[in-house]
Amino acid sequence: MIIVVVFYVSVFGVFSESYLRVGMLLVSGLLILLTQIERDEGLIGRLLALVTAACLSVAVYQYFRAASEIETGLYFLTSADIWLGLLGLIAVIELTRRSVGMVMAVVAAVVLIYGAFGHLAPGFMRHAGMTSEELVQVLWFSFDGVFGRPMATVVSTILIFIIFGAVLELLTIDLVLVKLALAATGRVRSGPAAAATVASGLFGTISGSAVANVVGTGVITIPLIKKRGFKSHFAGAVEAAASSGGQITPPIMGAVAFIMADVTGQPYLTICAAATIPAILYYAGLFMSISSAARDMDLDTSEQPKLSFAWREVAQIIVFMLSLTAIVVAMVGGSSPAYSGFIGVAFAAVLGFALRPDLLSSIPSWLKFVRSAGMISAQLVVIVGSVGIIIGILNLTGVGLRFASLVASYAEGQLVVSLLLMALACLLLGMGMPTVPAYLIIVLVMGPALQKLGVPIIHTHMFVLYFGVLSAVTPPVALAAFAAAPIAGAGAMRTAVEASRLALPGFVIPFAFIYQPAMLLGTGYDLLDSAQSIVFVTLAVLLISRACYPAKGKARYAPIGLALAMALLFFGPWVSWIAVAGTIALFSMVRFGNFLIPENS
Repeated sequence: MIIVVVFYVSVFGVFSESYLRVGMLLVSGLLILLTQIERDEGLIGRLLALVTAACLSVAVYQYFRAASEIETGLYFLTSADIWLGLLGLIAVIELTRRSVGMVMAVVAAVVLIYGAFGHLAPGFMRHAGMTSEELVQVLWFSFDGVFGRPMATVVSTILIFIIFGAVLELLTIDLVLVKLALAATGRVRSGPAAAATVASGLFGTISGSAVANVVGTGVITIPLIKKRGFKSHFAGAVEAAASSGGQITPPIMGAVAFIMADVTGQPYLTICAAATIPAILYYAGLFMSISSAARDMDLDTSEQPKLSFAWREVAQIIVFMLSLTAIVVAMVGGSSPAYSGFIGVAFAAVLGFALRPDLLSSIPSWLKFVRSAGMISAQLVVIVGSVGIIIGILNLTGVGLRFASLVASYAEGQLVVSLLLMALACLLLGMGMPTVPAYLIIVLVMGPALQKLGVPIIHTHMFVLYFGVLSAVTPPVALAAFAAAPIAGAGAMRTAVEASRLALPGFVIPFAFIYQPAMLLGTGYDLLDSAQSIVFVTLAVLLISRACYPAKGKARYAPIGLALAMALLFFGPWVSWIAVAGTIALFSMVRFGNFLIPENS
C-alpha cells in the first residue's frame, strides 16, 4: 500500500495533506508492528505491540474526525483529544524505538518531557511553560509537530527514491556496482579496500542510510578486504567510512538533498552543485588514507584474477547511469523531485526488466523488494514523526535560539571557537540517528548560531550535515562502524576509532566551507576564486590523509604536514599560497613519490 501511494503522489501530486501525512504514519506504524509481532516470541512484547497499535489507531481516528477544522485552524481540543493525542505521541516514540533503537526514542521522549515540565528546569533551559492543550495542539493536531514539513517532504518526495534504491537491488544492479568497483581498483595495492570505497560511494548516494549501505555492500567487500591481508577492524572501518560518505554524495545524497532544498529555499540543483567538490575531496582523502595505510602492511599482492563483465552486466551499469541521468535531466527540465524520481524508477524498471526478464516471475525477488521498500519507507516515516516532536518542542520553547546565544557568548565572537563548539554539538546530537533526522534536529538547534556569525545559509547547512553524517563513525555511538564490526569479526569500538582516523579529512572539510567558502560551487563566487579554494583544500586533504598514516621513518614530517594544512585553510589567500610553496618543498624533501603517493599504489 505504501508503495502504491508513493507512486500515485509522485505522478499526480498530493491528494490531501491530512490524509497523506497522517494516513501514511498509521500504515507505517501498523506495518512495523505487524512484522515485529510475527518475530516477537515473548507475550509481553506482543501485548506491547498490540497496545501501541491501538493507541496509534485511536489517536489517528480522532485526528481524522476533526481533520477539516484542523486544516483551517479553528479546532478547539476537548479533554478526550488531549489524552488521545498524548497516546499518539507515545505510540510514535515506541515505534521509533522498534525502528532504530533506544537512542532516537530516548531523545524524543526526553524532549517531550522537557516540553511538559521545562518550566521547572534551571538556568537557560527553563521555558515559560505551556498547557497540555497547547502541547498536544502543536505536536499532534497541527502541521507543526509530528505531521510537519519534514513529514510532508518525506511522504511526498523522498520515499520515491527509497523505492528507486529497492528497484536497483531487485535488478541486482548493486552487485554489479561492487564488481565494477573491484575491477576498477584491481591493480591498486589496497585493492578491495579501494573497491569498497567506490562501491559504497555509488550505492550510498541513493540508499538513504549509512547502516543499510554497510550491511548491503559490506557483506561482499569486507571479506574481500580481509582476504587481501588487512586486519579485521581496518576492513570494517573502511566500509563504515565509505558508506557514510554516500550520504554527502550528489545527486541524491541519501535523500537529504531534497530536505535541504526545502528547508533552505534553495534550488535542488544548487544544493547538488555545492555538495559536489566536498564529496569528491572526502573520497580522495579516504583513498589516500587507505593507500597510505596499505603501503606498510604485509598484504597479499599476488596478481588477482581479472574480472570480466558479461554483456548483460555492462548493460546493467548503463541502466544505472541512465536512470541517474534521467533524474537529473528531469530536474533541470523543471519537473518536481518526486516526479523526477518516478522517471528514474521507470527508466530502471523498463530497461532493467528488459535485461532480466526472469526477475518478473521471481516471487522471492518481488517479496524481497516489497519488504525492503515498504519497511525502509515505514521506518523513515516513523522516525520523521519523532523528529516532528523534537522540532515542535524546540519551536515552542525557543531553546534552539537560546542555545545559539549561549554558544555565541561562550565563543565571544570568535568564529573558530564557535565552529569547534558546534562541531562537537553536532557529533553529539547526531549520534545514534539516521542521516535525515540527525540533519533536521542539528540544523534546527545549531543552524541559528552559525547564521548569527554571518555564515551563508548553504554553508551553514552543509557544515551541519557533514558532522551529522560523520557521527555515524564517531565513538562512542558510531552506528555505521558498529554495523560493520560484526561483519568483519572485529571489536566495535576499535573499528569506530579506525574509521574516524580514516575519515579525518572529512572532519576538516566542513571548516573549509566557512574559511574557503568559494569551494562550494553555485553559491555566488566567481570561477577563479572557486578554483583557488579547491586547490587549497585539496592539498590540505592530501596532507592530513598522509599525516594520519605516515610512512615508516617519516613520522617526523606529519606535524609539518598538519601545520601546512591548517595554513592552507584558515589564514587567508596570501598565507595559503605561501603554504602551497611549503607543501611543494615538503613533498620534495621527503621525495615526492614517497610522501604524496604511496609506493606500489
